[in-house]
Amino acid sequence: MTLARLGATGSEIPVIRHDGRVFDLRPLTADIDGAFLASDGIARAGTAATAGELPELAGADDLRVGPPIARPGKIVCIGLNYHDHAEETGAAVPSEPVVFMKDPSTVVGPFDDVLIPRRSVKTDWEVELGVVIGTEARYVAAPEDALQHVAGYVLSHDVSEREFQLERGGQWDKGKSCETFNPLGPDLVPAGLVADPQDLGMRLWVNGELRQNGSTASQIFSVAHVIWYLSQFMVLRPGDLINTGTPAGVALGIPGEPYLREGDVVELEIDGLGRARQKMVQA
Repeated sequence: MTLARLGATGSEIPVIRHDGRVFDLRPLTADIDGAFLASDGIARAGTAATAGELPELAGADDLRVGPPIARPGKIVCIGLNYHDHAEETGAAVPSEPVVFMKDPSTVVGPFDDVLIPRRSVKTDWEVELGVVIGTEARYVAAPEDALQHVAGYVLSHDVSEREFQLERGGQWDKGKSCETFNPLGPDLVPAGLVADPQDLGMRLWVNGELRQNGSTASQIFSVAHVIWYLSQFMVLRPGDLINTGTPAGVALGIPGEPYLREGDVVELEIDGLGRARQKMVQA
């Protein structure tokens, strides 16, 4: 059982995929958003689907796949969170999570085009495990208490413009917040269906060439630690998205800097969370 949003941009229909069929969630909710997640929406949706209380969505296979959550209240990202990625970029292994924010309006569907910004010369790729918050997390007592606040997990592409990020004033956000820079999905996989978020293989290809091939087992700071840590500085609310970092293999760490150009195609996947594909288009 997974959740998704299908249809044209701005008019997505919330659905649940169950037993190979797609059911319309609109009898339960207008959207897959913070309010839905906070009200135990995933469990209610599963119960309704199993009981045959939801209508099947006709023509679902012909609809665009949108991001599986409505625009999050905030996107919090963790930089340099894989040992091999820190090494390839020449950065020291951080003693605490490196935190930055990303504009929530960057979220697009998993098969939508990604716009290369005007004057960009270093648009880069990053496959990441996305964590969607389900219940409010404020001053979580310990990391072992953190995962109870997770609604589910999602495949996330943290697209980055490295010159904007690192060479234009020393502020990461503007290299991360260009329009379309966070393709998300295809599905939101409920937390209960992911046995161990620290044991997920993740891969990314550019024009068919494997560039990233890692595992969340290599994270410096685990998902639980990240949620606990962030909750000491900010309130994490239902529907918020956390991008938990990327493994080695980004353009920034490759000699010759093979950054993305118009027409390039990026494909990415995480075990159990699905696969996505985006074409690069000049803004």
